[in-house]
Amino acid sequence: MRPAAPARPAPVPPVPAPWAGFGNVLLSEWTKIRSVRSTVWSLILLVVLTLGITVLITAITSAQWNKIGPASRAQIRLDPTSGILSAGLQFGQLTIIVLGVLVISSEYSTGAIRASLLAVPRRLPMLAAKGIVFAATALVLGEIVMFASFFVGAAILHGHVPVSLGSPHVTRAVVGGGLYLAVLGLFAMSAGALVRHTAGAITGVIAFVIVLEPLSALIPGTWGDHVHDYLPTAAGRLVIQTAPASGQVLSAWQGFGVFCLWTAALLTAAGILLMRRDA
Repeated sequence: MRPAAPARPAPVPPVPAPWAGFGNVLLSEWTKIRSVRSTVWSLILLVVLTLGITVLITAITSAQWNKIGPASRAQIRLDPTSGILSAGLQFGQLTIIVLGVLVISSEYSTGAIRASLLAVPRRLPMLAAKGIVFAATALVLGEIVMFASFFVGAAILHGHVPVSLGSPHVTRAVVGGGLYLAVLGLFAMSAGALVRHTAGAITGVIAFVIVLEPLSALIPGTWGDHVHDYLPTAAGRLVIQTAPASGQVLSAWQGFGVFCLWTAALLTAAGILLMRRDA
């Protein structure tokens, strides 16, 4: 009789890849965002545009002070902080929109998202880490740019409209400008995750800023005021005001809260679709 064949060992189930830890995921996202040239150039453009437009507009206002008319001078005196910050912010925010979309849409266009999801199979932590790193970067640089814009603009307009950080609500407005840029970056990143196409996502976000806001002003009566103030970026920018404008529906922090709710809704939708769709 032949000897019985030795029993084969039972197959060992594959061991799942160990969880790298959220700290390592954050470090990975930081490495990715700082090593991409578009990030560096977009942030440089944010500084140049915001400070440059602020200097240009405030210098023209100061030089033409006696020619701009009493109504315009009264409006500037009512809220000089918003006048200083809003001009540069209107242009600087476009770079944050573009960068926020590129943070995630570029991974889809190059196929790098597959490698990211292989390294971090838990998709929601990957999206959360990407959002935290980008929002922190936008917040730090945004605060630096907002304070620099305020000090430069206030110095130029000092002879006509003295204003300082000690004036009522001014510090809140300047800090709010940096907060607005950080949340706007998350808003744009969420749109990029939803659309997964760079041009389409950028177009959609800019449509809120450039198209829908002016159109809402055409709606007559209080309906137009409500529609305008509840639009995402219009609501968010209320935080840089130190005095309410005519027909304003929301307060500064209420408007910023509405913007945060819009952004949270987009982030939630982006997370759900990230879990359900293929890379």
